[in-house]
Amino acid sequence: MAYLLQTRQGALRGRDDHGITAYLGVPYAKPPSGERRFGPPEPAEPWDGVRDATGFGPTAPKDDYIPMYVPLFPEVDIEGDDYLNLNIWTPGGGGLPVLVWIHGGAFTNGSNSLPEYDGSAFARDGVVFVGVNYRLGAEGFAYLDGAPANRGLLDQIAALQWVQDNIAAFGGDPGRVTVAGESAGAWCVQTLLSMPRAKGLFQRAIAQSGGAQHVLTPETGRLVATDLALRLNAEPTRASLARLSPATIARAVRAVVEEVQTAPDPDKWGDLALSAQPFAPTVDGDVLPGPPLDGSDPDVALLAGTTADEARLILVASGTIDAIDEDTLHASAAAYGLDADRALAVYRANRPDARPGDLLSAIVSDWYFRVPVVRSAEARGTNTWIYRFDWAAPALGSGHGVDIPFAFDTLDAPGLEARIGPEPPQSVADAFHAVWVSFVTTGDPGWAPYEPSARTVGVITDTVTAVDDPAGSERVLWEGRR
Repeated sequence: MAYLLQTRQGALRGRDDHGITAYLGVPYAKPPSGERRFGPPEPAEPWDGVRDATGFGPTAPKDDYIPMYVPLFPEVDIEGDDYLNLNIWTPGGGGLPVLVWIHGGAFTNGSNSLPEYDGSAFARDGVVFVGVNYRLGAEGFAYLDGAPANRGLLDQIAALQWVQDNIAAFGGDPGRVTVAGESAGAWCVQTLLSMPRAKGLFQRAIAQSGGAQHVLTPETGRLVATDLALRLNAEPTRASLARLSPATIARAVRAVVEEVQTAPDPDKWGDLALSAQPFAPTVDGDVLPGPPLDGSDPDVALLAGTTADEARLILVASGTIDAIDEDTLHASAAAYGLDADRALAVYRANRPDARPGDLLSAIVSDWYFRVPVVRSAEARGTNTWIYRFDWAAPALGSGHGVDIPFAFDTLDAPGLEARIGPEPPQSVADAFHAVWVSFVTTGDPGWAPYEPSARTVGVITDTVTAVDDPAGSERVLWEGRR
């Protein structure tokens, strides 16, 4: 494939790597700075000549993760306002399926330029891969007077529209687009499925460790914006925050997140004390008309799933898993809405050697991740497949985020050893990556869709095994509660 190609905005020069061409830092919208700050995205300006797309572009403004996550999720920070950009990997040709990736990071962190998000393996297997940057934290998700809500989601829709307009030049078929994301990215995917503005921009979706229930009400959105503004000696308005630098606001965003995730006061934060995501999509009645669970488009095929022990990441990283005692476990089960005695008997029966911290991890994993994914499948009623990733890393087990480099087949990316250990098995990456490629290419991951009669789940290790209703006795505990 030629390194030069023409988009609607202008010509690009990419870089070749063993027959795969990457076009990096390609703008899909104007820089969200100056008068455009906290506004809706606007299409990128055309350029003259050939734009160099051989290096990554700027990343969205953000602060560091809270300390316990820093060694587990290395960041890439590239300064510049032109951060609404895409990274594209293509094998060349034409009519190829397209995978559009929305990164995670709790809506406040991450970027499309992390080494584990390298799209070369997808391109190797005949898929045009597109990684998206979008506005984070307050820039993208604070619920502000005078600003459109859900600006980060509007960015993603703008990126998907750019793909419709331009991806054929990269060898992709705009009628075969899959949008995928992990964690916050998966919540975005589940939300996009319900948004009228996104309809028709993709035909398939993958939600990796994220359901459709984690959205804010306008009241909660205002609570978060007001708290943020107080920390900045500002007002929760577009005009007031626009006077402050993105870096200043990002530091305050981190302070809000740290309070909500490490020492939340339920009297102050309400439901956020459990959901722990103060910056997230808000059901504003316009950009997001209603709860995503109520409006997921059944015409879009959905592959959704979790790791087997998502919350182990939180409990191990925070150093609390060994400190959980029976009293704390019992109180926590009740706080998550369970009949604690009954629930703990069921969870313990399925894990006879588990410590209290292990049992709490299982409960939190179900409340936060697995049950919302099941509810998404139940609400959709059709055209949905569920998986569970079971491989366990040495320290984090099958914790949140462990599965990402297996899906991407990027086990050799730098900075991953703390999360996946020194010798992650290539055979598991081969199996999980193949599931994604199959779904993106054909719409079939390799097992039966999820239906109430069987509740079939594809269980991923170094093989893929179809299992009917795994951990069903635990799933039943949440009926009517989550």
